[in-house]
Amino acid sequence: MVYVRKNVSRLTAGERRRFVGALLEVKRRGEYDEFVRLHIRHFRGDGERGLRAAHMTPSFLPWHRMLVLELENALRRVDDSVTVPYWDWTRNRSATSVPWTDDLLGGNGRRGDRQVMTGPFAYRNGRWPIRAGVTDDRFLTRDLGRARNPINLPTKADLDRALKDPVYDVSPWDSTVTKGFRNKMEGWGPDTNPWLNHNRVHRWVGGAMLGGGSVNDPVFWLVHAFVDLQWQRWQQRHRNHRYLPARPPGGSRGQDGRIVARHERLPPWDLTPDDLEDVSEIYRYA
Repeated sequence: MVYVRKNVSRLTAGERRRFVGALLEVKRRGEYDEFVRLHIRHFRGDGERGLRAAHMTPSFLPWHRMLVLELENALRRVDDSVTVPYWDWTRNRSATSVPWTDDLLGGNGRRGDRQVMTGPFAYRNGRWPIRAGVTDDRFLTRDLGRARNPINLPTKADLDRALKDPVYDVSPWDSTVTKGFRNKMEGWGPDTNPWLNHNRVHRWVGGAMLGGGSVNDPVFWLVHAFVDLQWQRWQQRHRNHRYLPARPPGGSRGQDGRIVARHERLPPWDLTPDDLEDVSEIYRYA
C-alpha cells in the first residue's frame, strides 16, 4: 500500500508525537547511529579519490532518496503509521516556526557552545547523545540563521530556477557544473554565491548540520524529504528527461570510476539510479 509523506506543518499533534517517538526508539536501538556512520563514510568530494556516490555527483538525489527510505523503514518497524515529513523552507522560514517547536525538533542552540536545550532531542533529556560524528560534541548543536554572519533560507524563486532546467546533469558531473537540475538543487555555486538550495539550508541550520555528521540532526530527514519532493516535481515537469549520465563517461575529464551511471550499482545498496527513479508504488507526497 502506498503511504503518504506530509508537510511537517500539517502534522496533527498525534502524528508529531508518533514521529518523534519512533525517532527516539530507533536511536535507543542503536540503528540511528548507523545511518550517521553510513553518511560519513560516503561524504566524499571532488578533490578526493575514488567513487563519489552521495555528494557532488549525479547520484546525489537517488542516494539520499534511498537513505531516507531506509530510515523511514526503520521508523515504520517501530510504528507503521509513521512516515518522514518534509520541511518546506520556502514557507516556514523563521527560527521559531515549524519544525523548531518543543513538540517536534526543539529550537536553536544556546549562545557559546550552540547546544540545543529544548525539545525531545536536547542532550540534557538523555535520549539523544551524539555517538558518531566528525567533531567531539556529545550533544546536538544548531546555529539557526548563523548569528554572527546571517544568511537567509532559499526562496521559492531559488527552487524554480532549478526546476526549470530540463537537463538532469552535465559533464564533468561534479560540484563545478552550472547547468543541470542536480547541482542547482544540491547547491554548489560559484565563489560569489557558494551555497544554493539544499546546501544553503544545511548552512542556515548550522551546528551538526555542517559536514558528514549532519544526520545527527533529525532535521536532516525533513530537508531531504523536501529535496526528494523537488526531484519528483522536476520529473513531472520534464517527462522526457531522465537521470544522466546514462552510461559511464569513461576517462572524460577524470570522472572514470568516480560517478554512478544510470544502470550502475549505487553503493552501499544493490540498486541502481534507474531502480530509484520511480517510487510511486512506495510513497507519495501530500
